[in-house]
Amino acid sequence: MRLVQHLTLVGATVGAGLMAGLFAAFAYAVMPALRGADDRTFVDAMQRINVTIVNGWFLLAFLGTPLLAALSAVLAWRGAGRPALPWILCGLALYLVMVAVTVAVNVPLNDALAAAGASDLGAARQRFETPWVAWNLVRALVSTAGFGVLCWALVLTGRPIG
Repeated sequence: MRLVQHLTLVGATVGAGLMAGLFAAFAYAVMPALRGADDRTFVDAMQRINVTIVNGWFLLAFLGTPLLAALSAVLAWRGAGRPALPWILCGLALYLVMVAVTVAVNVPLNDALAAAGASDLGAARQRFETPWVAWNLVRALVSTAGFGVLCWALVLTGRPIG
């Protein structure tokens, strides 16, 4: 049982790290690069990214991570990983904050940008860019904190108890 608990925690930690890395890469590379693009290029690039990113690999990490973290918490609560339980729960909570921001803010902004017509690209970009970048930074920071907390939980689960 301890092996299963440890493997679920490893999976949750890897998934959290992948998501934190994705949002961080947008914060420090993708969006700054697009900042200098003209409106048509910016809107076209973001529309393409927002369609392409919804794929099996993304969904596996995005949706699988909280499931693995929750399972890891249950197994830690019932077994030898109990010292790591508060850290697992904290990592899960931080991850769920990132999911909530994504669902409540970033996805609706993506949807509004997807509906933008060719005649109002400048206005669509203006409504999209600043809030999306700001909330993506929140996602990057929160998911990175969650990843760090889950890393610490892994350290604790690797220590002998007693």
